[in-house]
Amino acid sequence: MADTQAVRSDKFPSFSSLLGRLTRPLRSRKVRVALTTALGALAADYGLDVPSELLLAIVGIGASLILGIAHEDAGRHAASLLQSSARE
Repeated sequence: MADTQAVRSDKFPSFSSLLGRLTRPLRSRKVRVALTTALGALAADYGLDVPSELLLAIVGIGASLILGIAHEDAGRHAASLLQSSARE
């Protein structure tokens, strides 16, 4: 009986590990901004009666935030490369 339980636990991940895998992408600021932008755009398009200019503003601001975060991350990576090459 213990052998079948060991096989089941190896075959199926636990709920907490599954939940951890699903929420791991939310650690990224880019993913959080993208989700917020998409939810805001969907709410403005379907839930609220807003002009199309506001919808474009929501999407544009979200896209610029994602681009800014990516630029910041790239700069941080380049700075760490410069520091490591200066040490050598």
